[in-house]
Amino acid sequence: MGIIETLAILLYLGITGYLGFLGYKQTKDETDYLLAGRNTHPFVMAMSYGATFISTAAIVGFGGVAAWLGQSLLWLAFCNIFVGVFIAFVFLGNPTRKLGYRLNAHTFPELLGKRYDSKGIQLFGGLFIATFMPLYAAAVLIGGTHFVAEYFKIDYHVALLLFSVIITAYVIAGGLKGVMLADALQGSVMFVAMILLLFFTFDSLGGITPAFQALGESWQATVEPLRARPLGEFAPQSPDFLMRLSLAWGFEGWAKMPDLLSEGWLFVITTITLGVGIGVLAQPQLVVRFMTVKSAKELQRAVPIGGIFILVAVAIVFVAGSLSNAWYFIHEGKNALQAAGGVNNVIPRFINDALPSWFGLLFFLALISAAMSTLSSQFHAMGTAIGRDTLEQIFPQSKHHSALVTKAGVLVMILISVSLAYLFDKQPAIIARSTAIFFALCAAIFLPSYLAALFWKRATKAGVFASMTIGALTSIFWITLVHFNEAKALGIAKALFGVNSILSGKIIFVDALIIALPLSFFALYLGSILSKPFKESHLKRCF
Repeated sequence: MGIIETLAILLYLGITGYLGFLGYKQTKDETDYLLAGRNTHPFVMAMSYGATFISTAAIVGFGGVAAWLGQSLLWLAFCNIFVGVFIAFVFLGNPTRKLGYRLNAHTFPELLGKRYDSKGIQLFGGLFIATFMPLYAAAVLIGGTHFVAEYFKIDYHVALLLFSVIITAYVIAGGLKGVMLADALQGSVMFVAMILLLFFTFDSLGGITPAFQALGESWQATVEPLRARPLGEFAPQSPDFLMRLSLAWGFEGWAKMPDLLSEGWLFVITTITLGVGIGVLAQPQLVVRFMTVKSAKELQRAVPIGGIFILVAVAIVFVAGSLSNAWYFIHEGKNALQAAGGVNNVIPRFINDALPSWFGLLFFLALISAAMSTLSSQFHAMGTAIGRDTLEQIFPQSKHHSALVTKAGVLVMILISVSLAYLFDKQPAIIARSTAIFFALCAAIFLPSYLAALFWKRATKAGVFASMTIGALTSIFWITLVHFNEAKALGIAKALFGVNSILSGKIIFVDALIIALPLSFFALYLGSILSKPFKESHLKRCF
């Protein structure tokens, strides 16, 4: 690595460290540490929301999946913008901000707990985040670490250790103020890098029309010949196995949607598009962002900033991921998976092989930004879940040391997430799969109760417990015993019943969200109308 690259990376890390220090200096109380003082600038809030949302899971994980399954993933980009920004900011943002202020809530589980007057709900939310968010954090760590290892040509495990230590330092020191200031910087770096990625990708392929022509030719030359061979001939999870699998799932090209209601269509629409696109509404680390601004005006000003950022950050990497197949076909006679050796390696390898060397440095900084912005928010959310939402509810005396307990929780959650990143690195498409699972779980467990907290006064504590319980149990049942991917990987159905899934046919390709979310809504409604409503005095506090 040359002197210019070294200086650029040190400068970037120095600025990030300074922003963490600035957050530390500006943090005077728990509201500053947990909610950035409730007076965040709309640009900082929007960029922090977007940078937290768009992680290495989106860039490396889903970018690699786009190289495998093509531009059908653009439906996820549409869903992210319409649901994750427009619906979230316009319809949910201000009610969330007002409710959090009225109830003096500092975390998402605390918001639900105080709205439904239940420490048990807050405790449940905290335990869920502490249990399942490390899986999502591990996915982000894996994506960032792969690029660090590829860029510096160092061992994956060494890169993971270095990466984790850097993030730990400024999250623990700066609280949410430091996290959001760093997010704004990191989001800006990501935005510039993605614009340039689109330009250089098309430039490397001779323009837009030649690029898509080469994409079609590469499918015909490297994928269609696999159709004549049975799937069992290929080594499991090898590049040719995955491409032959896409044919069996109804895919006909990287620029086309799979056949309607085919296995591939169900996977793309129910797991990737809806699982992530709807799940974003109930992400604890994102909901908290609405509670960091002082008025509805700031939220309105943040909408176009967030929408443009998500469009650029998500859609471009999906297009570039699919077009990497064309580049490798032209230069190596292979598709991207064959050249890179696996889904998670495509984007790091494509950047190093196809684009200018100086852009590799910029994209490295963008990818580090994506990982650090998401991980810092995840670690902050997990730390508060352990500290404020769990330990303080079980041991009330710990409230006197709230900040210290939260910081200790952050450290514990980082250690767990890093351990998972060591264990799951070799799993195929683990980044995209882990992300989709966590988003779907959050939607099934939290979304009905969250929406009812904002808009339905008749919702009760019993209804919420019923909704969360049904959402959790249904999701876990579907993931462990039915869904084609996770049920097979976990092996529980195999051990108990001798089959990979207890069901058969296309139903096993339907994501758990599609089954669990309607049942969770129904449980909330039924449980609420069958139980005693809250007193008017409590509702006046909330509304």
